[in-house]
Amino acid sequence: MGKILELKKLKKHYPIFGGVMRRRINSVKALDGIDLTINRGECIGIVGESGCGKTTTGKTVIKLHKASSGEIIYYPEKSNAPGISLTDKSRFAMSRLGLTGKMQMVFQDPATSLNPRLLIKNIIAEPITVQQRLKSREMQEKVIALLNLVGLSKDHLLRYPHEFSGGQRQRIAVARAIATNPELLVLDEPTSALDVSVQAQILNLLKKLRHEFNLTYLFITHHLLVVKYISTKIVVMYLGKVVEESETNQLFSMPMHPYTFALLSGIPSIDGRSISQRIVLEGDVPSPINPPRGCSFHTRCPFAIEQCKNQEPELEKVDANHRVACHRKFDVEKLVQEKFGKAG
Repeated sequence: MGKILELKKLKKHYPIFGGVMRRRINSVKALDGIDLTINRGECIGIVGESGCGKTTTGKTVIKLHKASSGEIIYYPEKSNAPGISLTDKSRFAMSRLGLTGKMQMVFQDPATSLNPRLLIKNIIAEPITVQQRLKSREMQEKVIALLNLVGLSKDHLLRYPHEFSGGQRQRIAVARAIATNPELLVLDEPTSALDVSVQAQILNLLKKLRHEFNLTYLFITHHLLVVKYISTKIVVMYLGKVVEESETNQLFSMPMHPYTFALLSGIPSIDGRSISQRIVLEGDVPSPINPPRGCSFHTRCPFAIEQCKNQEPELEKVDANHRVACHRKFDVEKLVQEKFGKAG
């Protein structure tokens, strides 16, 4: 269906100031040059440990954070329309172009992302008023329709966020996000603060909305089973970089990066066999202030060689839908089996 968004060498570095004059002395390299193409109708899952740059990617994409360098290109729905560079545009400039409504975000904790002083009808109506002017009755009808879409009703209009459960609050956050008829939703761990049974309900709701409205998702999570259930493609990040990207089924059946192997081996198994086959990574994640030379993962990789320490691997295609950044990508499966047994 064509691409909707393209990231080219995207970086986000947060400055660190110090000294008497409060000069910039260093920076946190939260996002360190990622390339990613998002096609319409896809659900791209971004996984990795805390601090790998998942949330920064999402917030930079929708311009809540300004990119340090690189490009963000949005492609309108018309196939022959040229791409629009969003890199240097502020949220205000995007609003004037009508682009803020095209990309929305659902945050991790609805208890903090919903204004506690506003009634639910006003929370959902607020983004609509930015895009269009509706009469009071028309606005109420639209808000009720949105509530019905996410499994709530008009009985919830005159309540405050604190009167709802966590799952209901997240449904309200989803209703607010789709109120402007967006094309792309950035979902930042939308189920991590919820009970398991409620997680399933929210995931099913998101799946239904994606197919019903042809939405595109950038789904950020650390939960591998969640991302396997909802995503069509998975991007694995480590220390601000993409280390592997593949279609979901292919990534789970044929991972090619040692870090991906380690993540997948940590998924609990019903029969318990995966515990003895788990790949335990030694050491801590390096500081994003001073990342290591060469491959950023070599300090923890059990298969690192001298080349890994001195030369950064390119994110290369191994087939049409699979990219890996590893010097030993074609040997990793064999090395894992020799050292750890087959990863569970």
